[in-house]
Amino acid sequence: MGHGNGPGARPVDVRPVSGGDICDAYRIVLPGGRAVFAKALPDAPEGFFAAEAAGLELLAATGAPAVPTVLAAEEDVLVLEWVEPGPPSAAQAERLGRELAAMHTVRAPAWGGALSNRFPDRFPGRFPGRPSGPPVFLGSVPLPSPPAPSSPKAPPDRRAPSREEGWPAFHARHRLLPLLRRAVDAGGIGGRDARDVERLCEELSADPADGTGLSGPPQPPAVVHGDLWSGNVLWAADGRARLIDPSAQGGHPETDLAVLELFGCPHLERLLSAYEEVRPVPGRRSRLPLHQLQHLLVHAVLFGPGYGTRCGTAARAALG
Repeated sequence: MGHGNGPGARPVDVRPVSGGDICDAYRIVLPGGRAVFAKALPDAPEGFFAAEAAGLELLAATGAPAVPTVLAAEEDVLVLEWVEPGPPSAAQAERLGRELAAMHTVRAPAWGGALSNRFPDRFPGRFPGRPSGPPVFLGSVPLPSPPAPSSPKAPPDRRAPSREEGWPAFHARHRLLPLLRRAVDAGGIGGRDARDVERLCEELSADPADGTGLSGPPQPPAVVHGDLWSGNVLWAADGRARLIDPSAQGGHPETDLAVLELFGCPHLERLLSAYEEVRPVPGRRSRLPLHQLQHLLVHAVLFGPGYGTRCGTAARAALG
């Protein structure tokens, strides 16, 4: 550790704080009284914290909503500005809803993780085979990152998404099917539930582009948080909620909203109402199971067949 008041300064106080299930988290006070937040994960997967740092900077670049400032990102530690937590409030929820709606109007250049590789100069030469930057994680699970350029002989889920490929085909081939295979291999899903998820993927891959299919109106790739459950909303003492722990990428805005509803969130109805005042989404509730399935599959990978059953239920609901 160095001297001074930057993230490399020798700390004068270090206290463990709540920081999720994956990492150890600390509030660190530096000389001069500045507090920072640090999270550490020994033997972190390659690119784990670089991906989070790039995602936070990506969300910040949209102008809304607020995120903690990235101070340092290393292989096994991430340092952010300290944001003093506060109680959830309806006012914060409404502001966050409006800010999410604004963020979702920002176009992404492509589906998937290419968007969170916007800052390759921050992490040069550390990702063999990934010249554009870090991978993307959903919690501790790396999301499929198809190579580019792709060979027409490659399996569908290993081909880079084409510019013409819509969200339904991308989501089926590059998100749901690879996660389904991981969940099957982990013993988290099987039988009818796995078959119905696969059947849904087949339907999505053939979804018509006119908005009459399962996925609803066509949607271009947008900047999304990517893992927006309530634990990744930091309610702040200064009255403005921050988004944390993103899986930022080019995705579908309805997925962010669906994940908020999957596990619940304080003042959720106020947040959603404020969102739809800025960006109405007709028919969104009928598509909730479709947009919640990716997260349910990740939970089936990590936590077992209880979530596999929910995956099957969601797939059947999405199929109608």
